[in-house]
Amino acid sequence: MQTTPRVLVVGGGLAGLVAARHLAGGGADVTLLERDDTVGGRVRTLERDGYRFDRGFQVLFPAYPAVRRELDLEALDLRRFTSGATIARPGRRSVLADPRQRPGAIPATLRNPDITVGDRLRVARLWWALWGLEPDDVFDDAREEDVSIERYLRERGFSDGFVEEFVAPFYGGITLDRTLSTSSRVFEYTFATLAAGGAAVPARGMEAIPAQLAEHVRDVDGTIETDIAVESVSSDESSATVETAGGATHDADAVVVATDPPDARELTGLESIPTEARGCVTQYYALPDETGLETGKRLVLNALEDEGPNHVVPHSAVAPEYAPEDTTLISATYLGCEGQRPSKRSDTSRGAEASDAELAERTRRALESWYPERRFDGLETLHTDRIPFAQFDQPPGIYDRLPNARDPDGPVYLAGDYTRWSSIQGAMRSGRDAAGAVLEDLSR
Repeated sequence: MQTTPRVLVVGGGLAGLVAARHLAGGGADVTLLERDDTVGGRVRTLERDGYRFDRGFQVLFPAYPAVRRELDLEALDLRRFTSGATIARPGRRSVLADPRQRPGAIPATLRNPDITVGDRLRVARLWWALWGLEPDDVFDDAREEDVSIERYLRERGFSDGFVEEFVAPFYGGITLDRTLSTSSRVFEYTFATLAAGGAAVPARGMEAIPAQLAEHVRDVDGTIETDIAVESVSSDESSATVETAGGATHDADAVVVATDPPDARELTGLESIPTEARGCVTQYYALPDETGLETGKRLVLNALEDEGPNHVVPHSAVAPEYAPEDTTLISATYLGCEGQRPSKRSDTSRGAEASDAELAERTRRALESWYPERRFDGLETLHTDRIPFAQFDQPPGIYDRLPNARDPDGPVYLAGDYTRWSSIQGAMRSGRDAAGAVLEDLSR
């Protein structure tokens, strides 16, 4: 009689949850082990005093293929950002809007002194060139040379002002790399995805995403166990063993390692798992009702490379559920984080060593310079997240060196964005890939 294969998934982030769902759905007896008291990995939301604080600046791109495949977007009750941004500098602000979504903002965009007519035409050509491109083709190394985002834009003729004052802070928020030294493939993928579906957050916070994925696991009879730290993973040709804190051991036909990159490297010994980090500090504030940012549901981007935040997010304008009624919630994100693993490509870590009080003062000064007509004395600091490892560093050429699901020895597999690229898309896709590899190999 054929027995049901037993599979352990180590790590309850997005990759582990998706892997567990597809393994259980494929007929395996699956148990997911998570060291924390809840699943989600880097995708978390803290609820306190009527506020919702996502762990760092996080958004969902609804047009990601894996997001559409793995999630019930309607059930997430998404709250959408307005495409474009408010570009801020001392003494003035300007608007850059997507005319396809907000025709009423066309006059303000056309009057924007920071964006040339040529830049607008180049953006339109990029939209056209990337429209309809298969997402996975973006990371096909045979398609074209992989270069930095900065070089990619310079070669296409974009002006210094557009690159340095809009793209640098905008993609600083996406890649945590204001120097634009990240691979241009990330730019192409996210540019096309944003053009297709914009950005959003669930009304209940980003943690609603792993919560829904966990329900999907349970719906197919997968088991999730929290507060269990895995100390080691070992294997022979036909089985694998997991040892947890306290010395308990668990045998399985296969193990999927779906932890963060440093832990995955330690558990598997694979040096191809990237561990150079991009970090950030995100600080949340309450503002008096009369002190609005007048940016609607757009990000506010810091046009200058100074000690202020890279960008400011109007959370309660986008998602009123993030704050008590008649309260304004915003956040400011600083790039870099004290304690992150050093990266030779790291840009200035403007928030790395500052105290919470110093960051709040920097944010207040930045806001008052951008909005000289008002005061921000009522800015109240609510919460600070310091995230040393928010993403792995993604310089040009890194995707040719990333591991794949089957690289560990024996029946041990990898599921994590570090097998694809650092994103929600990469994490979810990797979980499905790992499950497929396990089920295929077990069927033999």
